[in-house]
Amino acid sequence: MTTTPSAHARNLADPDTPFAVVDVHRTRRNIARLARHADRLGVTLRPHVKTAKSLDVAALLHDGTPGPVTVSTLAEAEAFAGAGYTDITYAVGIDPHKLTRVIALLRRGVTLRVLLDSTEQATAVAAAAREAGIALPAQIEIDCDGHRGGLRPDAPGLVGIGRILYEADCLDGVLTHAGESYFAHTAEDRRLAAKNERDAVVAAADALRAAGLPVPVVSAGSTPTAHAADDLAGVTELRAGNYVFFDLVMAGLGVCDLDDLALSVVVTVIGHRPEYGWIITDGGWMAMSRDRGTSAQVQDQGYGLVTDLTGRLIPGLVMTGASQEHGILCARDGALLPDLPFGTRLRVLPNHACATAAQHHGYHVVDGSRPDGPTPTIQGVWNRVSGW
Repeated sequence: MTTTPSAHARNLADPDTPFAVVDVHRTRRNIARLARHADRLGVTLRPHVKTAKSLDVAALLHDGTPGPVTVSTLAEAEAFAGAGYTDITYAVGIDPHKLTRVIALLRRGVTLRVLLDSTEQATAVAAAAREAGIALPAQIEIDCDGHRGGLRPDAPGLVGIGRILYEADCLDGVLTHAGESYFAHTAEDRRLAAKNERDAVVAAADALRAAGLPVPVVSAGSTPTAHAADDLAGVTELRAGNYVFFDLVMAGLGVCDLDDLALSVVVTVIGHRPEYGWIITDGGWMAMSRDRGTSAQVQDQGYGLVTDLTGRLIPGLVMTGASQEHGILCARDGALLPDLPFGTRLRVLPNHACATAAQHHGYHVVDGSRPDGPTPTIQGVWNRVSGW
């Protein structure tokens, strides 16, 4: 892990590198954009906090008031519950061993929904609920595009799983995630992915209702489809997480622009290899992650694009290589390798915000709407939730 954020740092020249930076202005703008879209679509927005894993970022989602959120770990659920969040969906298939922690949160008055896609999971949830004497809300995961877990909407076992949950007062709804939308390279592809996502989860809800089972929640969403959806009839809530920061993968798909990217990593030039056309920094894959998500896109962005400390892109400069604590910057597309002396600080925009953020204990916060010279002032420090 990289260094813990310093509460005493005054500007981006102060903390030891590498460290993560969040532009609060861009974050607020990204949050407002999807909130407006969800309002137009007439659905509840249930942001996924797995990207930022930060109570400070979450405070921007609902004007400082705890609202509905999605989590990817029980550590997140526990941290957010401790901060007053009481409406939480744990959107990873439930492990029966974790049900003790789930029940502990339910007893604290937190509505914590779990996710499942098998008879075995449903049976374990129902048994745990009966033993605890408490309703344990569960959603059935629906596979809308073959990306990962879930049942197809027409799966023979869907109604049986629903009935097991219903008889234990645990059936809460259905949920899907269009994971393959991360490979939807045109606006029309993303619109169709959003339509398919909606159609699949609504069909599953209809199948359960046709069997006499209640389905109060119909949940859908991913960052690409959440922004592309134009009709969510039958869906009750929309989920997305990456959008608070965005990243190069989302920019490469056309979901956002480069100037929407709110997360970056500050690194320092520590050497030069002119014979190879390399600039060496102290930010390797431990700072940026191993994620190479743009390698499947039209424009491969290596491990990240490079900016100066103010966030202005340096034309043609890309982080092309990484070892554990070393980053390699190279020029491409006919660009000249810039003269960046030893000690120069730079910012690197990540391929995958979730993966890069996970390498850091927290964020130093700047405000890009208030330019304050070549070395931006640090407005504050936001910590992250870690662990599982």
